[in-house]
Amino acid sequence: MTLQDWLSSGWLKQHASSRKEIADLLTKVDRDITEASKEEITLDWRLAIAYNACLGCATIALRAAGYRIPGGAGQHYRTIQSLRFTIKPQSDIIASLEAISRKRAIVSYDAAGTITESEVAEAMSLAEELRERLLAWLREEHPELMQE
Repeated sequence: MTLQDWLSSGWLKQHASSRKEIADLLTKVDRDITEASKEEITLDWRLAIAYNACLGCATIALRAAGYRIPGGAGQHYRTIQSLRFTIKPQSDIIASLEAISRKRAIVSYDAAGTITESEVAEAMSLAEELRERLLAWLREEHPELMQE
């Protein structure tokens, strides 16, 4: 499968990104990484915020590649899976993101106080790693979308 296959299946829409959009989305990722590190916030929310930073990185890569996920069911899942076609991280990174997504769903919808410090640390580390990989990928593949 490719992103073009996803487009043909209706899982994506074409999207023309801009430097401003990428910069604005990167600002959100940076904000989320900063907020997730604040110890006065509960572990549950810190994990959710770190997950949002990861999701933001995947969104930026997809937008830079010329696509966006239409709203609706499966939006987060497809955004994460799209990393396979954009920045192409190792498969364990996507598996880790899927695990964090499941934990985020639990604390968002089912139970409070279930997240540990080590889970937050893992989510934070993943967010920071994805951000660095994203920036390297943007410089290599889409320098026209980077701020000077």
